[in-house]
Amino acid sequence: MATDAEKVVTEFCNAWPRKNVEELLGFFTDDAVYHNIPLDSAKGKDAIRSVINTFLPMARSLQFKVLQSAGNGNIVFNERVDIFDLGNGKTISLPVAGVFEVTGSKISAWRDYFDLATYTKQMQ
Repeated sequence: MATDAEKVVTEFCNAWPRKNVEELLGFFTDDAVYHNIPLDSAKGKDAIRSVINTFLPMARSLQFKVLQSAGNGNIVFNERVDIFDLGNGKTISLPVAGVFEVTGSKISAWRDYFDLATYTKQMQ
Protein backbone atom coordinates (compact mmCIF):
# COMPACT_ATOMS: atom_id res chain seq x y z
CA MET A 1 0.00 0.00 0.00
CA ALA A 2 1.34 3.43 -0.97
CA THR A 3 2.31 5.87 1.77
CA ASP A 4 0.94 9.42 1.84
CA ALA A 5 4.30 10.66 0.51
CA GLU A 6 4.16 8.20 -2.39
CA LYS A 7 0.63 9.36 -3.23
CA VAL A 8 1.79 13.01 -3.38
CA VAL A 9 4.67 12.13 -5.70
CA THR A 10 2.45 9.98 -7.92
CA GLU A 11 -0.08 12.82 -8.23
CA PHE A 12 2.76 15.23 -9.03
CA CYS A 13 4.17 12.97 -11.75
CA ASN A 14 0.69 12.47 -13.19
CA ALA A 15 0.11 16.26 -13.33
CA TRP A 16 2.90 16.98 -15.84
CA PRO A 17 0.92 16.16 -19.03
CA ARG A 18 -1.47 19.02 -18.18
CA LYS A 19 1.49 21.46 -18.46
CA ASN A 20 -0.03 23.79 -15.86
CA VAL A 21 2.88 25.49 -14.07
CA GLU A 22 0.68 26.85 -11.26
CA GLU A 23 -0.74 23.38 -10.60
CA LEU A 24 2.78 21.93 -10.50
CA LEU A 25 3.99 24.65 -8.13
CA GLY A 26 1.07 23.86 -5.84
CA PHE A 27 2.75 20.55 -4.99
CA PHE A 28 5.74 22.36 -3.39
CA THR A 29 6.34 23.97 -0.02
CA ASP A 30 7.21 27.67 -0.28
CA ASP A 31 10.86 26.96 0.55
CA ALA A 32 11.22 23.79 -1.55
CA VAL A 33 14.46 22.94 -3.36
CA TYR A 34 14.48 21.46 -6.87
CA HIS A 35 17.84 20.17 -8.07
CA ASN A 36 18.58 18.68 -11.45
CA ILE A 37 21.86 17.26 -10.24
CA PRO A 38 23.96 18.16 -13.30
CA LEU A 39 22.80 21.80 -12.91
CA ASP A 40 22.39 24.38 -10.15
CA SER A 41 19.60 23.94 -7.62
CA ALA A 42 16.50 26.14 -7.47
CA LYS A 43 15.28 27.30 -4.05
CA GLY A 44 11.73 28.53 -3.54
CA LYS A 45 8.72 28.52 -5.83
CA ASP A 46 9.84 31.47 -7.98
CA ALA A 47 13.16 29.77 -8.76
CA ILE A 48 11.42 26.45 -9.39
CA ARG A 49 8.98 28.21 -11.75
CA SER A 50 11.96 29.62 -13.68
CA VAL A 51 13.52 26.17 -14.08
CA ILE A 52 10.25 24.56 -15.16
CA ASN A 53 9.73 27.34 -17.69
CA THR A 54 13.06 26.51 -19.34
CA PHE A 55 11.73 23.19 -20.64
CA LEU A 56 7.94 23.00 -20.27
CA PRO A 57 6.95 25.54 -22.96
CA MET A 58 9.10 23.86 -25.63
CA ALA A 59 7.30 20.54 -25.18
CA ARG A 60 4.12 19.96 -27.15
CA SER A 61 3.45 17.24 -24.59
CA LEU A 62 5.30 15.86 -21.60
CA GLN A 63 4.97 12.64 -19.66
CA PHE A 64 6.72 11.24 -16.59
CA LYS A 65 6.61 7.49 -17.17
CA VAL A 66 7.30 6.00 -13.73
CA LEU A 67 8.91 2.56 -14.00
CA GLN A 68 9.52 1.89 -10.29
CA SER A 69 8.67 3.74 -7.11
CA ALA A 70 9.55 3.10 -3.48
CA GLY A 71 9.02 5.04 -0.31
CA ASN A 72 10.52 5.10 3.14
CA GLY A 73 8.71 7.47 5.47
CA ASN A 74 8.66 10.88 3.83
CA ILE A 75 11.26 9.94 1.17
CA VAL A 76 10.16 8.65 -2.25
CA PHE A 77 12.48 7.31 -4.94
CA ASN A 78 11.33 6.76 -8.48
CA GLU A 79 12.90 5.46 -11.64
CA ARG A 80 11.24 6.98 -14.65
CA VAL A 81 11.55 8.11 -18.23
CA ASP A 82 10.63 11.72 -18.92
CA ILE A 83 9.25 11.93 -22.45
CA PHE A 84 9.18 15.32 -24.19
CA ASP A 85 7.30 15.54 -27.50
CA LEU A 86 8.80 18.61 -29.17
CA GLY A 87 6.66 18.33 -32.31
CA ASN A 88 7.85 17.79 -35.88
CA GLY A 89 8.49 14.14 -35.03
CA LYS A 90 11.14 15.00 -32.42
CA THR A 91 10.93 13.26 -29.04
CA ILE A 92 13.32 13.25 -26.10
CA SER A 93 13.29 10.24 -23.77
CA LEU A 94 15.34 10.92 -20.66
CA PRO A 95 15.97 8.18 -18.07
CA VAL A 96 15.82 9.74 -14.59
CA ALA A 97 16.20 8.66 -10.98
CA GLY A 98 14.20 11.01 -8.78
CA VAL A 99 14.34 11.52 -5.02
CA PHE A 100 11.56 13.44 -3.32
CA GLU A 101 11.19 14.61 0.27
CA VAL A 102 7.60 15.25 1.31
CA THR A 103 6.71 17.44 4.29
CA GLY A 104 3.07 17.17 5.26
CA SER A 105 1.36 16.93 1.89
CA LYS A 106 3.88 19.01 -0.10
CA ILE A 107 7.20 18.32 -1.78
CA SER A 108 9.99 20.07 0.13
CA ALA A 109 12.89 18.71 -1.92
CA TRP A 110 13.15 17.14 -5.38
CA ARG A 111 16.41 15.85 -6.80
CA ASP A 112 16.64 14.36 -10.28
CA TYR A 113 19.70 12.41 -11.34
CA PHE A 114 20.22 12.04 -15.08
CA ASP A 115 22.88 12.17 -17.76
CA LEU A 116 22.89 15.66 -19.25
CA ALA A 117 24.61 14.40 -22.42
CA THR A 118 21.69 12.02 -23.05
CA TYR A 119 19.39 15.04 -23.02
CA THR A 120 21.56 17.37 -25.10
CA LYS A 121 22.28 14.74 -27.79
CA GLN A 122 18.55 14.31 -28.33
CA MET A 123 18.06 18.09 -28.57
CA GLN A 124 20.26 18.29 -31.67
